[in-house]
Amino acid sequence: MTATTIAATLASGTLIGIVLGSVGGGGSILAVPLLIYFVGIGDTHLAIGTAAVAVAANAAAGLAGHARAGTVKWRCAMVFAVAGVVGAAIGAELGKAFDGKRLLTLFGLLMIGVGLSMLRKRRTADAPDVRLTRESASILLPRLVPIGLAVGLAAGFFGIGGGFLIVPGLVVATAMPLTYAVGTSLVVVTALGLTTAGSYATSGLVDWGLTALLVAGGVVGTLIGMWLGRRLAARKGLLERLFAIVVIAVGLYVGASGL
Repeated sequence: MTATTIAATLASGTLIGIVLGSVGGGGSILAVPLLIYFVGIGDTHLAIGTAAVAVAANAAAGLAGHARAGTVKWRCAMVFAVAGVVGAAIGAELGKAFDGKRLLTLFGLLMIGVGLSMLRKRRTADAPDVRLTRESASILLPRLVPIGLAVGLAAGFFGIGGGFLIVPGLVVATAMPLTYAVGTSLVVVTALGLTTAGSYATSGLVDWGLTALLVAGGVVGTLIGMWLGRRLAARKGLLERLFAIVVIAVGLYVGASGL
């Protein structure tokens, strides 16, 4: 591993962490393009496997903070995660069997879709006390399970944490406030990331040296991002819109490269 590769990987991890810390999610969707086009990994599948491990590690670290703050709906998270893990296991196997260039094209289209969805005005959630109980199960389970399965399929197929898919999915399924959806989503991101990572790792498609550097950079970036988020709290909507535009632009480039 050259000094240039080490520096590029640390910088990529830092950038991903800054996005996660300041915007509250979405950094993982940049991981695969950064590994391929900036770090220089030539194998799309190796990039996806490596990104999945790093995403799971960063999500677990972020989850600890949300758990301490009490912003995790654990029962909803576990149901969503179990359904998502099933989907991620299937999606990861499909992704490994898919042609690398076509996979990049689809990944680019996904990025464009996610970016466009981020530009849409979010609905204000109005159920801060929502809980999965025997009484609410008949309403919540038919929503949580299929949405979790669909998100897991996408996360496993593309090797992403899926935070920007999970958060709106949780809001739609339960009407929980965004703060709780972000904290709860990290349980799911960790579970999906580990599932995808395990599938790719057993196939030898994880570069553990690069993973360690991504995680190290991510820790530093998350601290910087949280500081920026506090400083720019009043302009968080602007930050999210700018990030959405970046995601769309990168998606267009990745999709075109795949073609």
